[in-house]
Parts: sequence; structure tokens; C-alpha cells
Amino acid sequence: MELLHSSCNFETLTLISPPLQSCKFGSNSLLFFSPRRVTLFSGYQHHSGRVVVSASSQHGDSNPSSSNSSQANHASLAQDSISGFLRLEIGLSEVDSDFISSNCPKYTRMIVDGVRDLEEWNSWKGSKESEGIEGLGFKEKVIYMVKQKGDGGKVAFLESLGLSLSSAMYLAHYVSSESLPILLHKVKYLKEIFFSGSDENGLVGKYARRMMLYLSIPIDEDVQQTLSFFEKIEARRGGLDMLGSVDASFRFLIESFPRLLLLSEENDMKPMVEFLESIGIPKGCSGKVLLLYPPIMLSKTEEIKRRVAAALEKVQVSVVNKDSGKVLQKYPWLLSPSVQENYSHIVSFFNSESVLKMDIDHGIRRWPLLLGCSASNMEMMVKEFDKLGVRDKRMGKVIPKMPQLLLCKPQDFLKVVCFLEDLGFQKEIVGQILCRCPEIFGCSIDNNTLQKKLRFLTRFGVSSTHFPRIIKKYPEFLIYDADKTLLPRLKYLMETGISERELAFMIRKFSPLLGYSIDKVLRPKLEFLLNSMEKSVREVIEYPRYFSYSLEKRIKPRFWVLKGRNIECTLQEMLGKNDEEFAADFLGLGELQQTHHETY
Repeated sequence: MELLHSSCNFETLTLISPPLQSCKFGSNSLLFFSPRRVTLFSGYQHHSGRVVVSASSQHGDSNPSSSNSSQANHASLAQDSISGFLRLEIGLSEVDSDFISSNCPKYTRMIVDGVRDLEEWNSWKGSKESEGIEGLGFKEKVIYMVKQKGDGGKVAFLESLGLSLSSAMYLAHYVSSESLPILLHKVKYLKEIFFSGSDENGLVGKYARRMMLYLSIPIDEDVQQTLSFFEKIEARRGGLDMLGSVDASFRFLIESFPRLLLLSEENDMKPMVEFLESIGIPKGCSGKVLLLYPPIMLSKTEEIKRRVAAALEKVQVSVVNKDSGKVLQKYPWLLSPSVQENYSHIVSFFNSESVLKMDIDHGIRRWPLLLGCSASNMEMMVKEFDKLGVRDKRMGKVIPKMPQLLLCKPQDFLKVVCFLEDLGFQKEIVGQILCRCPEIFGCSIDNNTLQKKLRFLTRFGVSSTHFPRIIKKYPEFLIYDADKTLLPRLKYLMETGISERELAFMIRKFSPLLGYSIDKVLRPKLEFLLNSMEKSVREVIEYPRYFSYSLEKRIKPRFWVLKGRNIECTLQEMLGKNDEEFAADFLGLGELQQTHHETY
């Protein structure tokens, strides 16, 4: 390599490096070097102030395998020495000391290199400079170097948490006022409260992505720091799915929020956890809230109480109690000053659209991520609603049921509108469907979510010409899972003796049949029909609306009245009339007198 030298006022510099001869440098040169790592050879050329020097890293045994073995032995000895220092000098347990010394390889290497530099420097400088360490063994020199660092073992500890050596050295300086035993105890407690619940499915990371996705307002410093924390994890293998993993994200947590290590467990951490529990956030769930918004822990408990009360008051949750924490679990950024400020902008916008504040607040309680979205973004979706005739107070039927629609991309919403129009619906009818079942408009057309439901019906012989009638009468079936919800219901009906063809007829005639639970509706009503009423299943094929009536309030009372008078009639005749008509036709009275008979 080539080294450029500055001038220096000395005649000759001689380095002893056996078995090489002495090397002399002219008075116009100065060499900076590491005597352990660089071997200077006497052969060089001098050209106009430039000295050409050859360097090699030969030191001791030139055999690579022998050198590697020696390095490994030194690293192992150093690891034992660091563990002993932490145990005997700092007061850590043997388990903690061994764990730290086994998981700080770069710190260990730095100490070993320091010992070697120290040995070679003292052998070069002479005996006076080596006083104090002369006669010490390698392990003692390691402890000497550890003490010389002056951090009390905190650098090793922080590296064992997964931090890089440079970050560990910076944080060790930041927390220099804390002793290592206290710091170790704080870290254990922080891990316990931030990662208290299981996150096998990466739900915390999914929440974080969703919060980031719908954020479109100017943010304060706390949210910005939280986003930076998320971005560090996202850049690693596994991304934000690993947010709930202590091994993957704790290092980034304390790098992003080092002040956590300065908090008092008794005065800061425990009171905050207790407050979160008092508003209905269980200890197993508080970690999710804190990971999604770590600045909560950095605030005073009284300040967080004030922010919680202010936020809940705005969305008409008048009392801070054990139920109020549900909103905070859905959206921890609710406590951000910038998010709370955005609430007034949202209310002002919807007031201008003649939407009741009650409906807005209901939507926010159900989907508090609205608070992170700008009113201008929501305005785009409101315009699409207006095109379907859904405006003013009619929006109050949409926002409380499906507030997420306000955060949709207009192009995705329009794909669902086009899907329904292609089935033959006019815009006015599409608007009616939107008001009745807004969840449909949150379905993905690209994933064929809605198309699959229609193909499912064709499997049972329902013709596509009947789709508009079925959807208009019962659009809710489009949001059910075809295989997990609809299929078991239809299979149950077929097990009672109803054929596919008859089932298709029942669906065409009364599509709400698709929405009835087996255990709560279909089975108990069929059993009463077959066992108590002693009618055949053909009765419900002809009149599937039978399943829509209350078993206890309508079916049983009317059946027992008719049975007591020995009156035979069809299900439609028995159930299709209102009380006055039933009484007039079967009892000869102006109104039905409730008669209680044997019930099942």
C-alpha cells in the first residue's frame, strides 16, 4: 500500500521488528502505525516525498489454523473473564453473567484486541509503561481492559440484547447514571409489559400496517418517532410481522425510545400499566397498545388520563371506565395530540354534509382509524355515495355500520357498484343496497369475493336470472363465507329430505333463508314442525318464510290455539296473518287472546 507522510522534526525513527533489520526514515516523513498489525519491510523506494511501504498482518504463528485456534481460545477465556467480572465486580447472578458474556461477541473481540495492543505497546515502550499489569495473565488483563472501559459492563449487556456495538456504546453512555443490576431489572420488566401477550399470528404488526396505511394528516413528534420505530422493524427479515416478537423488536424499541431505560419502575411504569388495566385493557393486551404507541409509557400517568378522558368525551363516551379501553385498543394513536386535533376537522366536514354528530361518533367508536384520516380524503368517498343518492341523513345508515368505507379508494368502491349494475340494478337500487348492507362495498372484486357467492348458488341449481331478486331481498348473503357459513346450512336442510331442486326453489322464493343459523333457527323450528306439529318437511318447502317467525312468540302460541280448537290449516294460513286477522278468521274475535298451553 502507499502511505503519504507529513513532515516531522526528527532525524531517524527505528522500529525493532525481528527478524527484519532496522528501517530508517528520512527527516521529512512521519508514519502512523499499529505495531501489532503492521510489519514494515526494509525495501522501499523514495520518490519526491512519497514513501512506498509494504505491510503484512503476520503476527506470531503464521499457520492460519493455529492462529484461528488461538483466537478462539482467547475469545473463550475472555468470555469467562467477562462473566466473572459481571458476577464478582458488578453483582449479577451467574445465569445473567453467563448469558451476557455469551452474547456480546463484538465487545469480547474489542477487549481481546485491546489486550493484544496493550501487550505489544508495553513491550515496545519499555518496562516503565508496563508497570501495574506486568505479570498478569491473559484473563486478568481482560478484566483490566473491561475496567478501563469504564462502562461497568453495560456495553456488553446492551450488545447481548441484540444491539450493534456502536449502538450499545452510545446507549451505555446515555444510561451511564444507571447501574447494570438496575438496568437489567428494568429491561426484564419492560420485556414483560411490552411483550406480555402471545402474538403467534403477527396481529400487532398487522395493526401497525393498518394504522400507517390510513394515516393522512400532519403528525406530531411522538407519532413520527413511532413510525421510525416501525420502519426499522419493517426493514428487517420478517418485517412488521415480527413487531410482537421480543427477540426481533426489543432492540429497536430501546434504540428508538432510549428514555424507556431511564424510567422508574415504581413511579412510572407500574402506575401506567395499572391505569391501562383500570380502563379495561387487560395486562395481556397492554403490550399491544404500548408497542403500537410507545410514547404512552414515556408520558406521565396523569397526562395520559387527561388525554384518554378528552378523546373519549369527544366520541361521546362520557365516563372513563373498564369499557372505555376498547376504543384505545383499536387505535392507540387516539392519544396523539395531532390525531385528537383532527377530530374537530372531521366533525366540521360531516356537519357541512348534514350528517348527525351521533352517527359520526358511532362510526369513530367502531372504527377509530378514521381519526387519522384527513377530511379531504373522506370527501372523495362521500361524493361517490352522493352519486347513488346516499346523502345527508341517509349517510347515517352507512357510516355507523361500515365506517371503513370512508377510507376506501374510490376506484375499489366503484368496482362493486359496477358489479351490481352489471346484474341489472339501477343506481337508485344500488344506493338502497348500500344503506341496507354497506359491508358488501368493502368486498374485493379483484379477489372474486362476490362472484364466488353467486357461483355457489348455481351449484344448487339457482339460475343467474334470479340473482337480482335474491340480492334485492337479502343482500347480506353476499358477505357470508360460502364454504364455512352457507354450505353447512344448505347441507343441513338437504339432510332433512329436501332435494337440491327444492332448495333452489326455497332460495328463489325466500332468500333470507340463507341467513338463518342452524342451531338457533333451522333445527329448533324444524324439530317443532316435525315432532310437535306433526307436519311434513314439504310444508316448509312451500312456505320457507316459516323460519322467519319467532318460535316462542308466534309459532307455538298460534299452533296450540289451533290444536285446541282442532283446526287444520297451512303454515301460511297460520303464520301469514297479523293478530287481528288470525283472531277474526280462526277465533271469531276482534283480537287474539293469548292462551298459554303446553310449551316445549
